[in-house]
Amino acid sequence: MPDDQRLPIAWTPPGEAGQPIFWPFGAVQAYWVDAAQRAVLVLDALRQRGDTQIARSESVAPHVLSFEVELLVDGRALPRPVNYGLVRIIPPAGQVVDPAKRPFIVFDPRAGHGPGIGGMKQESEIGVALAAGHPCYFVGFLPDAMPGQTIEDVCRAEAHFVEAVIARHPEAESGPCLIGNCQAGWQIMMMSALRPGLSGPILLAGAPLSYWAGVRGKNPMRYTGGLLGGSWLTAMTGDMGHGTFDGAHLIANFENLNPANTYWSKLYNLYSKVDTEAPRFLDFESWWGNPVTLNAEEMQFIVDELFIGNKLSTGAMVASDGTRLDLRNITAPIIVFCSWGDDITPPQQALGWLTDLYADDAQMIAAGQTVVYTVHQSIGHLGIFVSGKVAAKEHGQFTNCMDMIEMLPPGLFEAVISEVPEGTAHPELIHGKYLFHLEPRRLDDIRALGGNDAADERRFEAVARISEINRGLYNQFLAPVVRAMSSAESAAFLRRTHPNRLRFEMFSSQNPLLAGIPGLAEEVRQMRQPVGEDNPLLQLERQVSAGIVTMLNAWRDTRDMMMEASFLATYGSPLVQALAGLDGAAARRAPRDLLREAAAEHAALALARNIASGGLAEAMLRGLIYILRAEKRFDERSAAVIEAMRAAQPREARLSIPEFRALVRDQAQLLRMDEARAIAAIPAMLPPDAGPRSKAFAALREVVLAQGPLSPAGQARLDELALVFGVTEPEPVAALAPELDAPAVAIRLAEAPRKAKPAAPKRAPSAEPPTTAAPARRTPRKRS
Repeated sequence: MPDDQRLPIAWTPPGEAGQPIFWPFGAVQAYWVDAAQRAVLVLDALRQRGDTQIARSESVAPHVLSFEVELLVDGRALPRPVNYGLVRIIPPAGQVVDPAKRPFIVFDPRAGHGPGIGGMKQESEIGVALAAGHPCYFVGFLPDAMPGQTIEDVCRAEAHFVEAVIARHPEAESGPCLIGNCQAGWQIMMMSALRPGLSGPILLAGAPLSYWAGVRGKNPMRYTGGLLGGSWLTAMTGDMGHGTFDGAHLIANFENLNPANTYWSKLYNLYSKVDTEAPRFLDFESWWGNPVTLNAEEMQFIVDELFIGNKLSTGAMVASDGTRLDLRNITAPIIVFCSWGDDITPPQQALGWLTDLYADDAQMIAAGQTVVYTVHQSIGHLGIFVSGKVAAKEHGQFTNCMDMIEMLPPGLFEAVISEVPEGTAHPELIHGKYLFHLEPRRLDDIRALGGNDAADERRFEAVARISEINRGLYNQFLAPVVRAMSSAESAAFLRRTHPNRLRFEMFSSQNPLLAGIPGLAEEVRQMRQPVGEDNPLLQLERQVSAGIVTMLNAWRDTRDMMMEASFLATYGSPLVQALAGLDGAAARRAPRDLLREAAAEHAALALARNIASGGLAEAMLRGLIYILRAEKRFDERSAAVIEAMRAAQPREARLSIPEFRALVRDQAQLLRMDEARAIAAIPAMLPPDAGPRSKAFAALREVVLAQGPLSPAGQARLDELALVFGVTEPEPVAALAPELDAPAVAIRLAEAPRKAKPAAPKRAPSAEPPTTAAPARRTPRKRS
């Protein structure tokens, strides 16, 4: 029937006066045909999701990795068996990896979901590392924990996995890079605190380490423990599970943070774009909808020691052998990747451990810790380690610039990743379309992100103490009854009937009401009649959907405000704090380690006494750091030139990356202690011949000019160094080789061997003593 002959249907939008709107009957008919077809296809997608969940629950080792793997170490065979395992990622056909390159190990989070999210697709953490030619490994886990397994057992098993990877790559110049997603991040930090110096750089993606941190009006998840009265409910849940904690409870907690997405947006997104969205929906749900279990003891440890106790970020956690799990023990560079859009691990929880551990920057530098961080503006928690765009940009740049990060001296740096603008100097030295550069930061920059005041810290400390009291009361009076009523059969029944599992089975092929859906869906696909974008009923549908999202978000915000107000009022009460044993004193802080401080001070003084020690390599590095301190940035172009010059040395004389980093640390420390004296000592470190001096200075210039023209302060320092190196007419900087096979200035440091100078005589104290980290470490630590 032609449009002008179709029967009109009148409709007046709710709440609007005036003439009704007339729609052609054909438009209504087209919409309802499309809506009915979409409903059938959605039911079929939900049926496939349910079937996948059932199949995965019956699988021995379900995962969502899109790469082939080879099992190397089965954690169940270790002296303390765990349900973890180490596998090697087999590169796809046509992709070559270099065994001499730094290996990457991706640790997946065991936070309720199954393994594989770090390599779910080609555009992933594993995918970008393989594309860069690095050998890749993956640490995953089985659905059920081993009897008696603890978090400490898992940490020690992970150290064994790292050792196994190191043994497979004796030719690699650097230790493996560890990537920990979410829960796996704090777990590998614990492992690294137990085994410092074992690995190379550590990349934490969306990993919480400071669990009390956050800002008011946001981050309501941190209040949950207090509002539930502590961890007694976790203990009861483990007892009802007959010693097993169901990960479905954790997934439900995550979903509760965003009810609009859980109860509407996710399914409406599938319904509105079912022709194209179904494959992506099914891929994601195959991971999200397959909960794993933990031992009740594991979950109790996580809640007591981390979520409520917050002991990791203050060095208060102790291993079974008495070893203190102090994050200050970690000597490898730490990269923190977090996001403002992350409602599970906000930036304050990802970075607040630094201000928990260190009162000032001098303490952090004296501890020898290097931390690089970047804060995404919008990506959500899962997007940090799932998004293909994030993998291509942030993870790709971190992978390509990991050697650059390992060159850094101790301190705090922010990684800035931006698109390469037109006219950028030496674009041939840049990986891809993004430029990676580092800028020095201070702990005050972390404090500026927001955090708790002293009163809020006392509130959370009151929660920790009341939690211990309530858990003790539960263990004494209620736990025996719950355990007597629990059995393996009742626990299995509770897990199977959990709403997060039941909703999958209800929409599976096991439901006889859905028996005709597969055939009906196939017919719909053959007769599909999608409605046009200009259909008024489709536009109304989207408006209704937006209204539902707005309503659910308003309910969420109201709920969160009430939670926060209740928490602040309850645990801010002087009576409650007094009952918890708090006397109004300042909130707790990390204990000082006098032996560590004394050792750092002794090492600094020994270094200062030998300020003129070293040779051409030390002199060049000292000059380079001197200029970069004025530039306040270090980008991948300069790092590429440094690496090319290092690689140009004979293998027997070439500094490894760890050796290079040790030199950088020493030279940076000397410049921090007494910059003028350190520069004045350079001539004594140089060879007498003018040729090597000139070549060294030309190489130094090439490195700093790779970033483009220097600032006035940087240029002044470069001119100053020309005089220090005794170069009156510097050689012109040659064009940088695009492939960096032959650097413009291929100076051989082996031709000018390092020479140690006698220790400088002791001087009388001057009116302005050299700046060292020691006085700062004696300053009482203050909480922000």
